[in-house]
Amino acid sequence: MEKETPVRAVLKMGLPVAMGMLFMVAYNLVDTYFIGQLDDAYQLAGANLAYPVLMVMIALSGIVGNGAASYIARCMGAGRTEEAERTLLQGFEMILAMGLFMALAGIFFTGPLARLLGARQDTFAATSTYTRVLLLGSFFTMGNYAFGQLLRSEGSTGYSTIGMILGTVANIILDPIFIFTLGLEIKGAAIATVLGNALSVIYFVWIYGSGRSLLRLRPAYAGFSWRIFKEIMLVGVPHTLEQFLSTAAILVLNNLAAAYGGLTVAAMGISSKIMSFGNYIYQGITAGCQPLMGYNYGAGNYGRLRQLIRAGILVVTLVELGVMAFYALAAPGLVGLFTRDPVVLETGTKTLRAALLILPFVGTTAMVRNMYNAIGMPMYAFSITLVRQLLLYIPFLLLFNRIWGYRGLIHAQPAEEALCLLVSVFLLHRTLEGLNQS
Repeated sequence: MEKETPVRAVLKMGLPVAMGMLFMVAYNLVDTYFIGQLDDAYQLAGANLAYPVLMVMIALSGIVGNGAASYIARCMGAGRTEEAERTLLQGFEMILAMGLFMALAGIFFTGPLARLLGARQDTFAATSTYTRVLLLGSFFTMGNYAFGQLLRSEGSTGYSTIGMILGTVANIILDPIFIFTLGLEIKGAAIATVLGNALSVIYFVWIYGSGRSLLRLRPAYAGFSWRIFKEIMLVGVPHTLEQFLSTAAILVLNNLAAAYGGLTVAAMGISSKIMSFGNYIYQGITAGCQPLMGYNYGAGNYGRLRQLIRAGILVVTLVELGVMAFYALAAPGLVGLFTRDPVVLETGTKTLRAALLILPFVGTTAMVRNMYNAIGMPMYAFSITLVRQLLLYIPFLLLFNRIWGYRGLIHAQPAEEALCLLVSVFLLHRTLEGLNQS
């Protein structure tokens, strides 16, 4: 946190988180792979249409996973351990309450949600089935994401990564059992996902309860604190609004893609799952840097903060360029892992090669957003997201689709990300100048 060289600090904190997040996204890839073996493109499309439900869960859990984690890191940097432990316990309580709320939504509103997600007659049954199971098990999915973030906020990236790996391995084992052996098909994939997340949550609770973490879950701190709640919400709510805007953009994208048919939706789903590996690498590296930046900001070490930002941008950009080169060469083979349908294979390959064009730009933008969340200035992070999703991406989707059809639809995001990079760099420059004067 204090003495490691900036590049090595970024690598030590960022790469384990990136690896852990890759295991998180493997949940969806594993589901996509095994559902694809059913040779039913509409079940494959249903799993893709339900993906925004997972994004909503991650968005809500991000209130704790980012808001509480940011406050914990700043408290630890300032030597306020008791306040950090009170924040930790309140974060657990908030995830439990949100999980119960989402489960109720799964009981009463699955049908309307499936239609909102873009399901048509041929994909409605698969979408609603997958969505219902995910919502009923939402506490475990949300807890896996949030509790892993809380462990990372104190620097325990190893435990966080192990927890994610355990859940993913369990999902890989359980998927074929529930999908094929028990004959539950797409419902079995959702059940396996929930059970994998549940194993991760059990592991995280055990780490905190056994004293292996720096912070402890102390029952004496149970209860509600408005002071801590406000600190969590200060960072957590803008971050969650970012996720909701991303979800809204995906809903627009899915509904536009649905006009091209279920096979196109299936192809787009495969492409998005493969791309999520590249996306979670940069998100993991930048998330791993957030405790570093929050700790040094809390300690008033602004010079090291600037060094960490520069090192983080360098590392994440180089890594993403490597991922881009690999995807460009391997696109047909990667898509072919998930489908044997020639139409889905051709469309998925074209879609993946268009999507990878975002990779040179997104790492820097994500690093800047995470810096603002780390130092308790979430509205700056949110302003970047407003530009990215609301002012650029959604209008670009509508405009490009109208002018160039499906080709325009899949190239809207690269164009948006290039422009958003300029906004992010401008804000970063202004902020670093302010720190230089402090």
